[in-house]
Amino acid sequence: MNIYERLKRDHEKQRSLAADIMKTSGDSADRRALWREFRSEAEAHAAAEEQVFYAALIEKPAGQDKARHSIAEHKEAADIIEELADLDMGSGGWIQKFEKLKELLEHHMDEEEKEIFQCARQVIDDGRASSMTGEFDQRKDAELDS
Repeated sequence: MNIYERLKRDHEKQRSLAADIMKTSGDSADRRALWREFRSEAEAHAAAEEQVFYAALIEKPAGQDKARHSIAEHKEAADIIEELADLDMGSGGWIQKFEKLKELLEHHMDEEEKEIFQCARQVIDDGRASSMTGEFDQRKDAELDS
């Protein structure tokens, strides 16, 4: 498995969790459990992705703009996650804010899969793309454990 396949696997998990959260209502046990899983998954993924994938991409002049753009989108998502953590989960405002986060992350993941991975494949050799998978998993595991 290369880094692109590994990141896409995480993206599918995040899309699924987000869709499941949208089906919940109020301050329910299901919403709380799904939110905890979604939040830890999204935060750990973003941190590991920046430390491994985007660190490699930003080293290449042709990848710098796309890497910076994606890192900025991670920051925007992190800010919304913090806002959600402070909101009453039972309020209508919470699910509206979550939907905004879901749309932002879906845009970000689609952009990565369609544009950024294509750029990265041109500047990161296949061997490096494969070795990144293990580094990504280690970083993500460390993030989840912290």
